[in-house]
Amino acid sequence: MNSYGQMMVKKSVRDTLRLDQVDLATLDPAGRPIGPRTKKEAADDLAVTGDELEALQEALYAEDSRAVLLVLQGMDTSGKGGVVRHVMGLVNPQGVRIASFKKPTAAELRHHYLWRIRKVLPDKGHIGAFDRSHYEDVLVPKVERLINAAELRKRYKEINAFEQELADSGITLVKCFLHISPEVQKERLLARLGDPKKNWKYNPADIDVRSKWSKYQDAYTQALRNCRDTPWYAVPADRKWYRNWAISRLLLETLREMNPAFPQPAFDLEAEKARLVNDDPLR
Repeated sequence: MNSYGQMMVKKSVRDTLRLDQVDLATLDPAGRPIGPRTKKEAADDLAVTGDELEALQEALYAEDSRAVLLVLQGMDTSGKGGVVRHVMGLVNPQGVRIASFKKPTAAELRHHYLWRIRKVLPDKGHIGAFDRSHYEDVLVPKVERLINAAELRKRYKEINAFEQELADSGITLVKCFLHISPEVQKERLLARLGDPKKNWKYNPADIDVRSKWSKYQDAYTQALRNCRDTPWYAVPADRKWYRNWAISRLLLETLREMNPAFPQPAFDLEAEKARLVNDDPLR
């Protein structure tokens, strides 16, 4: 076992990254508070983590009674799509449901803001991942002043109630705030502009959002503080390799605690073996 593996025996990644006190100014976007110190160490461990994640996912799928939902929130370029690709890609895609939430359409706006969220919740036995989520409906409205303070407080309460409803229905939430620095975001946006294969990822509106960085940090702070009946995990996102490793471990620790089990067969194993041994379909 390597040094960071020994560390995790004593302290979990969930304990380390859990946001108990929400003060974004004290969080290091480039930090490595637990786990690997290098990209190679992270890659080696990610492969091992992937094997165990896949085994636990198969048991969860076979058990068919509970689900996991990974919620990814963060500023543009914080790596939500990268997590979906590199972490969710570790498991069988048949047991995964991915949903991405952009600006609400006219049809979606005719419904309660949670309507579109409910439509894509993971089925029993599945792991879901939200690239952005219902938190968009308290972040953007706050920054853009689309709703008043009373409505904002109401939405915080509704979200807490909604997440409790999910827990009661057997869906375990893993809520991750991908914490990126403005300097690294600038680097990643410039990289999108400088690479013809990444130009399509760039949106001029990203600069408009970036110009409101402080307002968004305040909006995140308020959302994280007011909607933590289900805990948040603050994931340093300046290092892509560390971000992916940390979220893979958060998922792994969650599934280990859930301890999904393969169901007992509803038939006589020995009798079925005997049937197959004695069966001759060409007879």
